[in-house]
Amino acid sequence: MNLNLAPAVWFGLFFTPVLISAGQILFKLTSAKTGSPDAQGLLALIFSPTLLTALIIYGFGTIIWIFTIRSVPLTIAYSFMALTFCIVPLLAAVFLGEALTLRYVGGAVLIIGGMIIINS
Repeated sequence: MNLNLAPAVWFGLFFTPVLISAGQILFKLTSAKTGSPDAQGLLALIFSPTLLTALIIYGFGTIIWIFTIRSVPLTIAYSFMALTFCIVPLLAAVFLGEALTLRYVGGAVLIIGGMIIINS
């Protein structure tokens, strides 16, 4: 892989998984406030500020990703999306009080090791 990527490309490769992960945490927070799946509950869900924020963040991440993959082969770039499997549990621990385990740490090390192998 060409390691001489423009700073904007590196930003997109690392920041997109952060935005996608933040969106996932907001989706989880939205799910805790979700009512019944009837018309009134669905209408309340659609206008939920938490859901709308999640969709905006997720959408912004997607737009950054589209511009990022113009400059990097998808087979290389997509490995960076694996960072979401490392970032989401960290954010869940901070914002949702979920536990981080030794298994998580081991898995995160393997994911990052895999990214290094794929991108070397």
